[in-house]
Amino acid sequence: MAPTIRDVARAAGVSQATVSRALSMPDLVRATTRARVEAAARELGYRPNRAARGLITGRTGNLGLIVPDLSNPFFAAVVKGVQAAARAADHSVFIADTDEEPGVEVDLLRALAKQVDGLILCSPRAPDDELAGVDPDTTLVLMNREAGERPSVTVDNADGMRQALEHLAALGHRRVAFVAGPRTSWSNAQRESGLRRSAEAGAIDLVHLGHFPPQFEGGVAAADLAVASGATAVIAYNDLVALGLLSRLGVRGIPVPSAMSVVGCDDIGMSAMSHPALTTVSVPKRAAGRATVGLLLSLLDAGPDSGPMHRQLPTQLIVRGTTGVAPNS
Repeated sequence: MAPTIRDVARAAGVSQATVSRALSMPDLVRATTRARVEAAARELGYRPNRAARGLITGRTGNLGLIVPDLSNPFFAAVVKGVQAAARAADHSVFIADTDEEPGVEVDLLRALAKQVDGLILCSPRAPDDELAGVDPDTTLVLMNREAGERPSVTVDNADGMRQALEHLAALGHRRVAFVAGPRTSWSNAQRESGLRRSAEAGAIDLVHLGHFPPQFEGGVAAADLAVASGATAVIAYNDLVALGLLSRLGVRGIPVPSAMSVVGCDDIGMSAMSHPALTTVSVPKRAAGRATVGLLLSLLDAGPDSGPMHRQLPTQLIVRGTTGVAPNS
């Protein structure tokens, strides 16, 4: 038989009402009492009734997460981070996929808002004015996106691009192509802006090859343009695009990195499995998911006075086998 709140109360030496408050509204219970109740609950393996707790707190115990594309391993890793942090806080996560359709995001936000305590919108493609129009009573945190004063968790895309370009410059590359991602992607705009600034500072000729789908097929489509551009290195919007580039270059018999260097972004698991292994800018995916949940829960508990509303996490270049000395060096 599963342990009950009565069992926990008896083990902790307190009333059932105190157990309920300690587990659902811990700020109302003295720290020593709360610790005793939590210890008893852990020892007995007691799990509170979420529905009953919801009647007390007015919360569902659910969080919502909206991502552009679950088939992209980047977002799968983010989901892992979000779920781990939510589980540690005894919350469940509802996940929705927009399939890279900006118009679907706000509709999903409105639909999920009725079923959850707060929402995480990951890498949204919707314009700022549409995000600004979200019901102000909806507790919402953006990830991989800044939009006005909305709480957000981002990564330092510009510095990641600086690291990548300086690495290529040190290898003698002076003409570098960039395969851009979706026009509506905030991360893409940040990466492109960071590249342009670093290219100007380092006297690098940066070639913009246009916007491509953020998938393997996008890289395949961009590879011939990269070769025709005269660039000796190419930086891709993300690792999936970079892997598509590698595939097409291999079909054409263009050796990597001796004839063309390739850099990705995100450091998904597959980037280390390619041959040669992909040089990439590593983004802390799971850490970003955990940080976003932390910010969301702090907003739910304390509101806007809970602390900083914006967090930025660092990126790091991971040098592997797809970058080498420029062929004309």
